[in-house]
Amino acid sequence: RKAGLGTAYVRGFKYALARDYEFILEMDADFSHDPKEIPNFLLSMNDYDLVIGSRYVQGVNVVNWPLSRLILSYGANLYTRLITGMPIHDCTSGYKCFRRKVLESIKLDKISSDGYSFQIEIDFKTWKLGFKLKEIPIVFVDRLIGSSKMSKKIVYEAIWMVWKLKILSLLGKLE
Repeated sequence: RKAGLGTAYVRGFKYALARDYEFILEMDADFSHDPKEIPNFLLSMNDYDLVIGSRYVQGVNVVNWPLSRLILSYGANLYTRLITGMPIHDCTSGYKCFRRKVLESIKLDKISSDGYSFQIEIDFKTWKLGFKLKEIPIVFVDRLIGSSKMSKKIVYEAIWMVWKLKILSLLGKLE
């Protein structure tokens, strides 16, 4: 049985932590994220704890997306920034590099998101824990084969997750 996206990320993070990796990189396996950018992530890791490959930090850098998908993604990121106050332009990016201490500090088993909101939740928790974040510009090229996993359920989960994170943080109950 296939688990969700968040479950897969958590398994991968635990695998990397168990092997004492200092940096843990996450990226799409369909080459939507260009592996040639990895050296740029690693250079930034000298000064930061989480480096996010951002489609929106310098304009809009997306190729092969329909306008409706671009509007949904850009709008979701703007909404997330406005509600949470996070200083991140691309809260749903799946191309990022973590310093191991970030993932050790986050209670991975307490992550409740499984869709795209997983990215929002892990970014928010990293930010609230006081780690240093940086966005670097990337160009995102949509897959040429296969289809998006986007669904109404995933959209609703992300809408509510933003509020859940904000409220838990205000109440001092964010885990």
